[in-house]
Amino acid sequence: MRLPLFVLLLSACAAAAQNKTVFLVTDAEGVAGVCRQDQTDAKDPEMRQLLTGEINAAVEGLLAGGVDSVIVWDGHDGSQTLSTLTIHPKARLLIGSLPPSMLFERHFSAIGFIGQHSMANTRAGIMAHSFSSLGIQNMLLNGKPVGEIGVVSALAGHFGTPVILLTGDQAAADEIHRIIPRAELAVVKEGLSRHTCISLSAESARRTIREAALRAAARIGSVTPYVAPGPVTLEIEHTTRNSLPIETTPRPGVTVVDDRTIRYQGKDILEAWTLYREK
Repeated sequence: MRLPLFVLLLSACAAAAQNKTVFLVTDAEGVAGVCRQDQTDAKDPEMRQLLTGEINAAVEGLLAGGVDSVIVWDGHDGSQTLSTLTIHPKARLLIGSLPPSMLFERHFSAIGFIGQHSMANTRAGIMAHSFSSLGIQNMLLNGKPVGEIGVVSALAGHFGTPVILLTGDQAAADEIHRIIPRAELAVVKEGLSRHTCISLSAESARRTIREAALRAAARIGSVTPYVAPGPVTLEIEHTTRNSLPIETTPRPGVTVVDDRTIRYQGKDILEAWTLYREK
């Protein structure tokens, strides 16, 4: 998953919405039946069908639970995976990136993860990684290991927006429950190793997701957003020297720790994450 626009989207979440609008962040590694790296190619027709089916099941459950609007962000592989031809007719699809001026008017009641994987170095996490399986070895938020689930949840929490739903493998479910214990879960597979899993069928996974989304809709307004206490330190260890961003100009809040690690410090998660994104 890449987040060139996610922080900007969440800047709209500070204001309360009159209608219940849920923003779904999608990925591929946590989809039922997807256990190998080659299956995650954005152009793989079977993966796209499986992911779309799970998204649509979540949309159905949310709408049945009283949610007024669902916006789906194509968050996998550069926003090249989903299509308006196959997405649920009552959902709206966000593709690519947008400037901040177009996002401040957006208001979200809650967010959910669809097809989510666990953080890098997670035992039995299917294709576990943190934003980049090739470039990032480890991430620490205030000294604790973190991945996409933790960072996205913290960014959402910065704007007062809770996470109410996660679908994915058991490792991802365990990860979110450590920080948001009241988030609803739809576990669609269990990892035995990085590329080996026991998975539900597509039909069973969709039914499980639909039921979890229905329950999640009822929790809007009662789930506490996850807030990373400030000041925030985000430390990123890269896999090799070649994957390390070149910090040629000293910047306030940025420290080169060693030849593979950079530390970003800000008054809150938004400031620290922005320093990283501006590398």
